[in-house]
Amino acid sequence: MASHLALLRGINVGGRNKVPMAELRDVVASLGHTGVTTYIQSGNVLFTTPENDTDELASALEAAITGAFGVTSSVVVLSRDDLAQILDRNPYPEEPNPKLVHVVFLSVEPPADLLDRIKVAEGAAAAKGSRDTVTAIGPALCLHTPDGFGTSELAQVLFRIIGTPGQKGITATARNWATATKLLSLCEET
Repeated sequence: MASHLALLRGINVGGRNKVPMAELRDVVASLGHTGVTTYIQSGNVLFTTPENDTDELASALEAAITGAFGVTSSVVVLSRDDLAQILDRNPYPEEPNPKLVHVVFLSVEPPADLLDRIKVAEGAAAAKGSRDTVTAIGPALCLHTPDGFGTSELAQVLFRIIGTPGQKGITATARNWATATKLLSLCEET
């Protein structure tokens, strides 16, 4: 069973920030992690380590990725148990399409002022007819986009509110529900 999951932001998107998965696995293993596997090309890395400080793990991975590939990618690291706790608290269990629910994984629990700004954005989107909603679950935000993620104004505004990676000390990266649940099942298998 993999003990941790690293989620990279913004790699292999639109032909930019290319990171080959085989080489990424080698880089993660070079840091002393074992059982390193990847899932799809968007930067999902499962690994086992005795380390528990996810901030230190993320910093080491960010530095190693920049050094190996010349790509700056923010990384959110979660323990397998943290991922399970987030997914167990799904605020949208009635949504039949797992691609309409996204989990925005954060490096820290969002502070109250950030949550307030997100609620204002949600209200503004609703005033324009949007059915999108967002719910905070510990160090994650669950975003329900019943009309599609790609056209969601709230999804776009959400990342502007959170800010550029590295600013305000918060790193964020999103995965749809199907990917997030698959990652948990892969943690169980490896």
